[in-house]
Amino acid sequence: MTFLFTARHFKAHDSLKEFAEAETQKFTRYYDGIIKTEVILDYDKPENSVKNAEVIVHVKNNHTFIAKEASDDFKKSIEGAMNKIESQIKKFKEKLTNHNADKVVKQPE
Repeated sequence: MTFLFTARHFKAHDSLKEFAEAETQKFTRYYDGIIKTEVILDYDKPENSVKNAEVIVHVKNNHTFIAKEASDDFKKSIEGAMNKIESQIKKFKEKLTNHNADKVVKQPE
């Protein structure tokens, strides 16, 4: 799995990058077809002090999951976006595994 980290309008600490990478590694527990994960952090104007996190996850079969979260702390924003992605991946995985479960096979008489 490839990990990309981008910090817009500021220089991110290495600890923040390591935190984001560790959080994205948790996705492999739910789905092993993850190809690439991107974390984009953005800092709004200082008077607003809003810290945005955007997480983009590319998986097999050309599916992409995107989540955005804003809060007063980058770690909170990252965790919020990761929780959203986690629920999207779980729902996607459930669709894959239960795709044919709803179909009723008619028995020949």
